[in-house]
Amino acid sequence: MATTTETETTTRCTRCGRRLRNESPDGYGPKCRRKVRKATRSTELEQYKPHLVEKAVELLEQGGMVPLRKSSKNVVFLAVSSDGTTAYRTARAACTCPAGLKAVHMCKHRIAAHVLALAS
Repeated sequence: MATTTETETTTRCTRCGRRLRNESPDGYGPKCRRKVRKATRSTELEQYKPHLVEKAVELLEQGGMVPLRKSSKNVVFLAVSSDGTTAYRTARAACTCPAGLKAVHMCKHRIAAHVLALAS
């Protein structure tokens, strides 16, 4: 006697938490995706190197920024590395990736966190 139980999983937007009708590779709903794309064209991002901004946008489009926690001062994300084997803790203020620890230039993870802050 075999019984089957169907479990319905609800997919939620990683930015706002709304229920999504269709899954998306980046984890955002249509409204949040529009806000993030608009934030990638912000003039505030001109202070960063263009190739790093491009990498940050690519990271966001692939869904490589997962929110961990939100405090009154900072939002902390889990950012996936380029090869997908490592994850780094990232906020606008700091990042645990090798480029972020050297802090010569802003890393793409911190730029992506800045874009997400602009989108909110």
